[in-house]
Amino acid sequence: MRFDWRVYLARAIRLWRGSLQLRTIALTVALSTVAVTIVGAYIVTSVRGNLFDQNRDQVVAEAGRAILAAQQVFADAEEAGIVDDLEVTQVAAFEAMRAIISSAPMVGMFRAPDQVGPPPVLDQASNDSFEEELVGADLRDAVVGAEPDTLTWQSVAIPAESGAQPGIIVGSLVQLPQGQQYELYVVYNLSAVQETLDFVQGALVLAGIALVLLIGAVAYLVVRLVVGPVRVAAEASEKLAAGELEERLPEGGDDELATLARSFNRMAESLQRQIRQLADLSRVQQRFVSDVSHELRTPLTTIRLAGDVLYDQRDAFPPATARTAELLHAQTQRFETLLADLLEMSRYDAGAVQLEFEPTNLVRLVEDAIEAVAPLSQEKQTEVRLLAPGGYFEADVDARRIRRVLQNLLGNAIDHGEGRPIDVYVDSDKDAVAIAVRDHGIGMAESDLEHVFDRFWRADPSRQRSTGGTGLGLAIALEDATVHGGVLEVWSRPGEGSCFRLTLPRHRGEALRGSPLGLPPEEVLS
Repeated sequence: MRFDWRVYLARAIRLWRGSLQLRTIALTVALSTVAVTIVGAYIVTSVRGNLFDQNRDQVVAEAGRAILAAQQVFADAEEAGIVDDLEVTQVAAFEAMRAIISSAPMVGMFRAPDQVGPPPVLDQASNDSFEEELVGADLRDAVVGAEPDTLTWQSVAIPAESGAQPGIIVGSLVQLPQGQQYELYVVYNLSAVQETLDFVQGALVLAGIALVLLIGAVAYLVVRLVVGPVRVAAEASEKLAAGELEERLPEGGDDELATLARSFNRMAESLQRQIRQLADLSRVQQRFVSDVSHELRTPLTTIRLAGDVLYDQRDAFPPATARTAELLHAQTQRFETLLADLLEMSRYDAGAVQLEFEPTNLVRLVEDAIEAVAPLSQEKQTEVRLLAPGGYFEADVDARRIRRVLQNLLGNAIDHGEGRPIDVYVDSDKDAVAIAVRDHGIGMAESDLEHVFDRFWRADPSRQRSTGGTGLGLAIALEDATVHGGVLEVWSRPGEGSCFRLTLPRHRGEALRGSPLGLPPEEVLS
């Protein structure tokens, strides 16, 4: 299996964004680590500087006394007239230096360059542990250029089997008999100081790690005390949003979290009370609409029968009376349609709609809907074109309700299509079917699209409606699409027309993953 770092990165990002506790602890530990690191670095730097300065001053002072003792040995030899066997004097000078220096020193002595006069009376000399490579060129130049008894020092790295060790070399000029000058160097090994410094650094690192872990543990406990009640409040909010209106937070104490719990519970009680009031009002409204609709059907039936009698005999009436009979017949039909739509909406509001699913060929259903609106399209001289490229098409739907949706969409398209052709697209894939009704009429502004499915809303109330609609057609169509698990969407632009697209799952209960048709279909835009 190939490692994909992007998957793990996405998981880490989701975990980071989804956990307040993790972010708080991580930031606390990170900032604590930075603070401890800065403080530790400052302490180590200060300790290192103090240790070095202390040991340097001590070493330089001790080396100064040792070099002064060596110079005294050479001066005593000159007073005693010992000028031929200076090697013995040099050994005595080294012994005098060792008596003063606390540790075993490395000592080296070399004739200063560029001297005139008699040949050297003493070869260069050093103890076994001294290496001439320890004396750098800069140090030699500084020693040679200085006055006798002037001390010059430099930090050096002393070679050792375990690796280079820190040290300090101190040098000065000494005066030998016959006026000859020699460079005298003393090397101190500071490995003990380095060990002390390493111990201090190790102790600080361990203490810093322990401190960061302790801060992380404290942060975890504190955050848990705070985030725990917040998480409980979030879960209670989710339950409230899901409709569990009896959910409450436990109350206890007088701190801010207890105040939050009490405020949350008061809010939940207020919401529960208002939702119940709205639910009761909605039930009363639904019952009122349903009762009024039912009660009006009996007198409306009587009026319709009487109107039909008058309408059938209108030719025998005077022109004014005949026109009155026609208007009464048309408005009675519209009133009857309005009552039927109100009853249908009341069923949807009450959740009492029952669907009769059956396998249905959507192309045949569209053809039936086009045939049903044929008289209206002929009256408006509007051509309705069916475009079905072929495919699955069959779906499990309530044919009566989908036919009603299509007739409503076609009626609106004819009414607002300005006599231009109307295209009806049908397409499908293995998951969904889609029907799009596209007109090329006046279109709608973008602000009108937000209200197109509202009840009793019209884009242009002053416009004459040929279909005599009730203002509930699109609202019912949207409910019909939703109850099938589908969606009804609209696209419109002023002067370019409108397009309504109905997308339904091919099988009952399946979720939609997309639509086989564009909105509007791409073929129309070409």
